[in-house]
Amino acid sequence: METNGTELRISGVLGRLEAVLERENSLIGTDARFDITASNAQKSRCLYELNLLMKSMEPSDLPRAAGDRLIRLRSVVETNATRVKAHMEAVRDVTDLINEAVQAAEADGTYSMDTFRPAAQ
Repeated sequence: METNGTELRISGVLGRLEAVLERENSLIGTDARFDITASNAQKSRCLYELNLLMKSMEPSDLPRAAGDRLIRLRSVVETNATRVKAHMEAVRDVTDLINEAVQAAEADGTYSMDTFRPAAQ
C-alpha cells in the first residue's frame, strides 16, 4: 500500500467528514438558516471519497491512526443520527399541524368552492 499518500488522503477525508458532522450537529435545530441539504451533500461527498480510497484496501491495511479516528468518528455519527432523526420528526410534526389547519379551514366553509361560485341569477 502507498502509505504516505493514502494515509494523507484518508486522514483528509475523515477530517472533512468530522468537520461537516460537527458543524451539522451544532447547527441543526438551532440555526434556521442552516442548509441541511448542502450539509447532506458534503457528507455524501466525503463518504464517496472514503469509499473510493477504501475499495482497494484490506481492513488490515488501514493505517492505525485512521482506525483510531474512525472509532472517535463513530460517536459523532451517532450524535448526528440522533439529531437528524429529531429534526425530521419536528419537520413531520409541523407538516402535520399545517395539514390539519388547512383541512380545518376547508371544513368550516370559509374557503369552500361554493364561496367562489357566482350566485345563481
